[in-house]
Amino acid sequence: MSEDVAGTPVEVASELLALEGAALERWGRGDPSGFLEISAPEVTYFDPFLDRRIDGLDALTRYYEGIRGRVRIERFELLAPRIESTGEMAVLSFQFVSHDGDGRHSWNCTEVYRRIAGRWRIVQTHWSLVKPLSPER
Repeated sequence: MSEDVAGTPVEVASELLALEGAALERWGRGDPSGFLEISAPEVTYFDPFLDRRIDGLDALTRYYEGIRGRVRIERFELLAPRIESTGEMAVLSFQFVSHDGDGRHSWNCTEVYRRIAGRWRIVQTHWSLVKPLSPER
């Protein structure tokens, strides 16, 4: 995995990628708590399977509890991460490719992090599905 840190200090990039990677590892085992633990109380969340944005950690927790244990990912790739940061804010974007018994699934993700009390916390998440290319392409 190559990192495009766009002027972001290496230690910030390393910390954000470690936080995201650990949360994704847990997610793949059906445990959404990794993301809940690094989200700010005022987090907002966009999901392609929902018709509205989720506002706040309490609402996100309720949503995740409804899918706890249902996600199983055999392996994943976090591709082309890019981080833009300025002081207490950082934006991490990447492509997430998961592999499970049903095949390969590609997603785009953007996470906005803010440093709160010395710790990076997710304040906004946006997931979208990557449209498969048609066979003639």
